[in-house]
Amino acid sequence: MLQGKTALVTGSTSGIGLGIAKALAQQGANLVLNGFGDAAGPLAEIRALGVKAEYHDADMSKPAQIEDLMAFAAAKFGRVDVLVNNAGIQHVAKVEDFPADKWDAIIAINLTSAFHTTRLAIPAMREANWGRVINIASTHGLVASAQKSAYVAAKHGIVGLTKAVALETATTGVTCNAICPGWVLTPLVQKQIDDRAAREGIPVAQAKKDLLGEKQPSLQFTTVDQLGGLAVFLCSPAAEQVRGVAWQMDGGWTAQ
Repeated sequence: MLQGKTALVTGSTSGIGLGIAKALAQQGANLVLNGFGDAAGPLAEIRALGVKAEYHDADMSKPAQIEDLMAFAAAKFGRVDVLVNNAGIQHVAKVEDFPADKWDAIIAINLTSAFHTTRLAIPAMREANWGRVINIASTHGLVASAQKSAYVAAKHGIVGLTKAVALETATTGVTCNAICPGWVLTPLVQKQIDDRAAREGIPVAQAKKDLLGEKQPSLQFTTVDQLGGLAVFLCSPAAEQVRGVAWQMDGGWTAQ
């Protein structure tokens, strides 16, 4: 379905980003990966699916590096057809104890980076009259949790940005939507589970069960493959009139 198109997925060297990148590659899209850590392994996984893949190590908190990332993608593949804004970090603390530098970093990476990539991708999408902007928001883009003020603020901002861009592109072949996952068993969430088990002196399996029980009525984690499938759907002709949606995939979290 995406043969000959190019997808750029930020924060795609592991977790949700890599899973979505693989799902898009399975549809024939060439990929530009971005993120910290090992890039050789993820690149090999994508290339093994029969598509071209490149990597750029832009720090998504720095606008100049984001501009370089977008120019790199255009130089390698012509333009970005599918933009997936996934890069994100987390810090947990009460608002009165929240370090200002952590707030600034979370807003920069989780929200402002999506503004920069989107503003730079939209012109070529408009010219081609086809494009998909998919923002990975969160259940926390719709509801809040204590001690996550910066993350919740950034993810609410992503949902708002999604709606605004969707309206601005409503008469074109460009769509903009957000995916709002609940708990997904990524390395970031596994660390929260491990920390909870250590803090409460309980087995990791019990900490995992308790985490799900507090928020996610299905008592099951959303999977990376499920998120990849939704991203593929949003790129399909069937989703041409899905615009400005914040699509929950959260096991019933926000239905409560």
